[in-house]
Amino acid sequence: MSKITVQNTQITVIKQNEDDYISLTDMLKAKDGEFFFSNWLRNRNTIEFLGIWERLMNPNFNCAEFDIIKSQAGRPPCAPQSDCHQSDACVRER
Repeated sequence: MSKITVQNTQITVIKQNEDDYISLTDMLKAKDGEFFFSNWLRNRNTIEFLGIWERLMNPNFNCAEFDIIKSQAGRPPCAPQSDCHQSDACVRER
């Protein structure tokens, strides 16, 4: 794991095999703190995007559990750690 600096903000970069992944969490926290991140996770379009990405990229993704999480989109903020754990999602808050 390494970090890059973008507009005076430290962004985590994780290398997995030959691919680099940047932390969306770090970028969102820099924009407007925890509120923006929680608000972003309530957005149904965000949840659907994350679900599509996970289905394509994560062979261990639990689609059935994710469908339950997706049905709750728009309600009070999701809990990233528990939702990710339940669905075996790779996209996690770091």
